[in-house]
Amino acid sequence: MDVKNCKKCGRIFNYIAGPVICPQCQEKTEETFQKVKEYISNNPGCTVASTAEACEVEVSLIRQWLREERLTFATAEGSDLTCELCGKPIISGKYCDACKLEVSKGLSDAIKKPEAPKPVKKPEHDGNKMRFLGNR
Repeated sequence: MDVKNCKKCGRIFNYIAGPVICPQCQEKTEETFQKVKEYISNNPGCTVASTAEACEVEVSLIRQWLREERLTFATAEGSDLTCELCGKPIISGKYCDACKLEVSKGLSDAIKKPEAPKPVKKPEHDGNKMRFLGNR
């Protein structure tokens, strides 16, 4: 077992995996997430800044949830995010749909299975002639 201090409250806890925060702080963060999610669904035209202010949450935390695709705003202007490749406004995640398609196509091309070797065509032999192996 790995014992660590919580990055939010400083309490000691048994760390297993994920963010280095204690179970109590994780529970509070999840409650906050549900509050933000509900606010966004009830206010479709809201922005990151207005949501952060209304829910008393840090803008960086909302942006993190957007990048993780846990949250989605109704419009790209509301999310305040841009594609990491082309800079186009997006509603959640890291990439726009066009860049996702391009990246996935590039990956699938990179891991293409090699083609099976073509069978070697054996020369036709006349069955009546004598053949010698080795010396000519």
